Amino acid sequence: MNTRTPFQNYQTNLKKAAKILNLNDKEIHALVTPDKIIEKKIKVKTASGEKEFLAYRVQFNNARGPYKGGIRFHPEADLDEVKALAAAMAIKCAVVNIPLGGAKGGVQFNPKDFSEKEIEEVSRAWAHAMVEDIGKDKDIPAPDMYTTPQIMAYIMDEFEKNTGRSEPGVITGKPITLGGSLGRTPATGQGGVYVLEKLLETANIAKNPLKVAIQGFGNTGYHIARILHALGYSIVAVSDSKGGIYNVNGFDPEKIFATKVEQGSVESAAEEVDSSLKIITNEELLECECDVLIPAALDGAIHKSNAEKIKAQIILEIANGPTTPEADEILFKRGITVVPDVLANAGGVTVSYFEWVQNGMNFYWTEKEVLEKLKPIMQGAFTEVWARAKKHSISLRDAAFLIGVERILEAMRARGRI
Repeated sequence: MNTRTPFQNYQTNLKKAAKILNLNDKEIHALVTPDKIIEKKIKVKTASGEKEFLAYRVQFNNARGPYKGGIRFHPEADLDEVKALAAAMAIKCAVVNIPLGGAKGGVQFNPKDFSEKEIEEVSRAWAHAMVEDIGKDKDIPAPDMYTTPQIMAYIMDEFEKNTGRSEPGVITGKPITLGGSLGRTPATGQGGVYVLEKLLETANIAKNPLKVAIQGFGNTGYHIARILHALGYSIVAVSDSKGGIYNVNGFDPEKIFATKVEQGSVESAAEEVDSSLKIITNEELLECECDVLIPAALDGAIHKSNAEKIKAQIILEIANGPTTPEADEILFKRGITVVPDVLANAGGVTVSYFEWVQNGMNFYWTEKEVLEKLKPIMQGAFTEVWARAKKHSISLRDAAFLIGVERILEAMRARGRI
């Protein structure tokens, strides 16, 4: 298992890029040092009395545009993890070449233990605490772990109450009725599919009938499974936190998801939908017979202890940080293509960028228009990363970091910051 922290993993990936680009100490320091770390205590009245929670925001780099990144509500999210995610957001936006920086934040609490009204109070308290630090031209939050469009609506409303102005662009991932973008819900999965399709085309790999296994069958995992199934791929395994199912002949992911929503787990589908489905663990899913493995759940899921056992030839990282640096080395030596998270899951932030643009224009696109705008950005970014990887004989992750770092430093130099 990986013993290093998420931010140490980020630094490991950065060092590889720094070596190829011959970066000096000042440039490296700029890429590992957040612009601002905000920590505040918020107090909220709950059914069991007043409670205090830690609210935070890490604004990593805004050389290319306003800070951009999610808000997570999670009891164990610490600043090291958030700092790593904020840094990765800056790289991700640069890789797909959208004019935004990187940030991340949230509240240390478990929303599962609180009522909807209490969650609203926490959301509003976060917005009130951060009102001076966010804004459409400053820092634009979005949903992340255990946060929703409704929570974004509470935050936007509280921000507007505190500032006395209408500013829908302060946040993305909002409900459609409040200026959210059509196409945002499936965007991360759809972006991943666009990248996968371009990879197969570029590498001249026949796509049908490729077998796909997906670890993480929440919103994003479901959408990527649904889209791939409709395109003719064979979905052979999916899992959630309780376990997974496998059938070498494939199955209909929409039926499985419907059962999961109704029964509460993927495993229940083995009895309810198809008795030929085999119940497996999350670890077994990673090592199952498949062509394309899509980690869409946990960070660090692929590590040095299981990297040798992976049978897939393509890994499409939809989760953030699912592969440790040690595992990366093993997979690269084995000839397994890993499409890194900073490219593969960038469809979400790209459509968030579209939402921000639409808010600024007060003019809104159809879902078809949104997805048509997403495809060339995702596939163009893949083509650039692929070409750089071939040029230097390096992994796609290292190539993506090269491109992201170059673009961030170029903006910082133009501003006179380094």
